[in-house]
Amino acid sequence: MTTLDDVFSEGGLFAQALPGYRPRAQQVEMARAVEQAIRSKKPLIAEAGTGTGKTYAYLVPALLSGGKVIVSTGTKTLQDQLFHRDLPKVRAALKVPVTIALLKGRANYVCRYHLERAVADGRFGSKEQVAQLHDIVRFAAVSADGDKSACSKVPESSPVWQHAVSTRDNCLGTDCPNYQDCFVMQARRQALDADVVVVNHHLFFADVWLKDEGAGELLPRCNTVIFDEAHQLPEVASLFFGETVASGALLELARDSRAEALSAAKDFVHLPAAALALDKAVRDLRLVFGQEPLRLPQHALAGRLDFIEALAELETALDELADRLADQSERSEGLDACRRRAQEQLGVLRRWREGLSAPPVTAPNAPAAKPAGTADLLSAASKPAGSAANKLAASTANKLAVDSKDGEGADKKPQPIDAVYWLEVGPMGFQLNATPLDIARLFARQMNQERAWIFTSATLAMNGNFKHYAHEMGLWDAEQSAWESPFAYKKQAVLYVPQGLPDPNSRDYTPAVVEAALPLLELSEGRAFLLFTSLRAMREAYDILQARLPAMGLKYPLLLQGEGTRTELLERFRTLPNAILVASQTFWEGIDVKGEQLQLVVIDKLPFAPPDDPVLSARVDKINKAGRNAFIEYQLPRAAITLKQGAGRLIRDEQDRGVLMIADPRLVEKPYGKQIWQALPPMTRTRELSVVQRFFAHIRNGQTPIPAQEG
Repeated sequence: MTTLDDVFSEGGLFAQALPGYRPRAQQVEMARAVEQAIRSKKPLIAEAGTGTGKTYAYLVPALLSGGKVIVSTGTKTLQDQLFHRDLPKVRAALKVPVTIALLKGRANYVCRYHLERAVADGRFGSKEQVAQLHDIVRFAAVSADGDKSACSKVPESSPVWQHAVSTRDNCLGTDCPNYQDCFVMQARRQALDADVVVVNHHLFFADVWLKDEGAGELLPRCNTVIFDEAHQLPEVASLFFGETVASGALLELARDSRAEALSAAKDFVHLPAAALALDKAVRDLRLVFGQEPLRLPQHALAGRLDFIEALAELETALDELADRLADQSERSEGLDACRRRAQEQLGVLRRWREGLSAPPVTAPNAPAAKPAGTADLLSAASKPAGSAANKLAASTANKLAVDSKDGEGADKKPQPIDAVYWLEVGPMGFQLNATPLDIARLFARQMNQERAWIFTSATLAMNGNFKHYAHEMGLWDAEQSAWESPFAYKKQAVLYVPQGLPDPNSRDYTPAVVEAALPLLELSEGRAFLLFTSLRAMREAYDILQARLPAMGLKYPLLLQGEGTRTELLERFRTLPNAILVASQTFWEGIDVKGEQLQLVVIDKLPFAPPDDPVLSARVDKINKAGRNAFIEYQLPRAAITLKQGAGRLIRDEQDRGVLMIADPRLVEKPYGKQIWQALPPMTRTRELSVVQRFFAHIRNGQTPIPAQEG
């Protein structure tokens, strides 16, 4: 039987199979902790600093365990990396007959039914889109798996894909005439048969945990669940334990209803008319608000008569479409699927509207201690009995329904969920959201199952303390371990906090940040990320740099988030010499640029969530009303973890060198800032520009860049 020592030792399997492999104590210790968690079927929270090799540390014991494993990652990009690169390497080194499968959400696979219908409809506005549609047809004819990421001729951002894939709402399931040849079903069958299945967090909650058709069978069969990039789980879980009515989904429903009517109910003119009315009502509601994005709690909209009237029109239009679809639903599977979607969306919309006429009710005080029964749904209600909160509880209970072998079912009467109801408006649409304020009990309800649960990331703790994460996720009994990065941070990097910057809330703060960064941009010869906590500050900084860099005689390529996809911008950054990328928090994590191309990372502010964010505001209010300190318990740890993610972009390899500039003076001048300061990697710390100058001088001279002293 292969042991961890056989794998990780000096002359072990990794040393034989992986060129350049060197044992790392942190990696071996983490592998032992994961192995123990799998054996004992206990939850484990594991923070492993950058460079630890955490992926191999959890894959080795997982593959050697002999059970079925689900690995959930933060993004589809990380999914592909794990499936195509990491897993095959580990499997080959271990020489174990383990089968692996990659499973993505429906919208990532070509849908033969919708593709055929799109070709038949021929409703495309440009020759380019028609050509792209036929490229997808040719791709589907020869592809083994239908994964649209392999269709290189059609960009993933092309609107044509909306007509060539299915979604959770418009999939016909077993009623589809192409069911036997469905790429999604094929991927799910492979996942059921595989020993190791790679998913992403959104898919895990939407399909695996919440029991969607087919993929829901995965969880009862598995022995181990591993969440990589586990710091993302609270936000993802909040999304899927809540409810949303999105303008995009409603417009898609209207479009699909018109298409199905033309195909199966041409003689019923009322159905296309009802679909057009819904389309208009959705767009009219969006026009109530201006162009700037906004997020508002429901109670703040109670006096907006224009919004209330537009929302009522939307409900009327959706109700009318649901009735028309019900009249014709027996004429085709597609019409019946649209009917179900309309009725589900109507139910969510009505639950959301209930609160508009009633004043907000605050949550009662709740104890901070571990709950007596983690199987119960949240018992603290923010709305009275019989309200939307109770119906949301029932909806969540239905989502979490499991069979008798795999935990408690949904037969118990659900208790109301403490949720915040809020509106989000973006450039192209809106969302009406109901978000649970506390997901701990909801998540812990599934933790009773007899399997190992591993939660790992480079950023889960604050100064070695996991209390914040464990409390947020309901992991009260989990084992907790942390391993520092093996990188020599004091030699490899400098953390620089400039002196003399104004208050971060002042109007002239962003110009001051840019001015403080300009000398560093000259020293690093570009090769920099400038990361901002808001889109407005990002755009302001970009405009300033466009003017200031040429005036200084610096002709560095200047890239701005939004000028292309994240993948495209990263490729341009890697290939353009001396490039500077100006971005927001989209680029704070999941970015890996090694080597000389990135030598400077500038962060403008401590990343506290905006105080007017409806979900944050409600959660803070709930914690404070319970007699606890929301800032210390919730806001500060979240900011520290986010900042650690941004700081982690700089040093990605043992050979990397660079400077991290955090402009915010609160980091060193406020007591809470010093806690965050201590949570950052142990780089050489300074407030003196001269130390940074000496550091870059060492780099340019090819010397080991050790500053003479810390400032």
